[in-house]
Amino acid sequence: MKFNKALHFLRPDVGLKNQENRESWLQQTLRQIPAGSKILDAGAGTQQYKIFCMHLNYVAQDFAEYDGKGDEKGLQMGTFDYGKLDIISDITAIPRPDASFDAIMCIEVLEHLPEPSKAIAEFSRLLKPGGHLVITAPFCSLTHFAPYHYCTGFNRYWYEKQLIDNELSISELIPNGNYFEYLGQELYRVRTAAKKYAADKPNALESIALLLIRRMLLRFSINDSSSAESACFGYHVHAMKKNQLTIPSP
Repeated sequence: MKFNKALHFLRPDVGLKNQENRESWLQQTLRQIPAGSKILDAGAGTQQYKIFCMHLNYVAQDFAEYDGKGDEKGLQMGTFDYGKLDIISDITAIPRPDASFDAIMCIEVLEHLPEPSKAIAEFSRLLKPGGHLVITAPFCSLTHFAPYHYCTGFNRYWYEKQLIDNELSISELIPNGNYFEYLGQELYRVRTAAKKYAADKPNALESIALLLIRRMLLRFSINDSSSAESACFGYHVHAMKKNQLTIPSP
């Protein structure tokens, strides 16, 4: 217990749970989808979340053009293995008939689309009435996978506008983290950014200052009430395709 407290003091975990939070929510949300349902992983990339879909009929789609190096600017993966994709296409023009899927997930993809609103419209077309749409994307992101990075992120108002306009009813729209967590995440990146872009690193005094600031942010985050309305890691979105309306006979 004393060791854990000491570790927490030396390495405050504020800002470190972006991916952990996202994957925990995603796994829980996908469990709600009935077994045997046909799910499209739109922009599947390396299909890292296929493991959460073992009870589902999983279909992977991507444009399959990123090679891990991109234009070598910003954050790159180095190597990138798509695996065996079921569909290779533009995400805004997926060659499947209307109402082909019971569910669609699109995880950390929208920022890589030149026209993300068109992807939402395509998802609506492909979903059966009552079908599930599961989305995550950053609220604000550093340049990554360049040149395939077209917008830094999305706030709740974008989702509310785009989903409602495309006959999708929002079941969940929840922030991942908060303003203080977001700042903590970026502070952890200072050392890497300084090495890459300034050929330098924080000195001993600056490292202590960074530690103290992270501890401050952790305290603020613990006491947070609603700072996510200003900034967070991103939003977790679960929406449903509205049932088609039956027009009564005259």
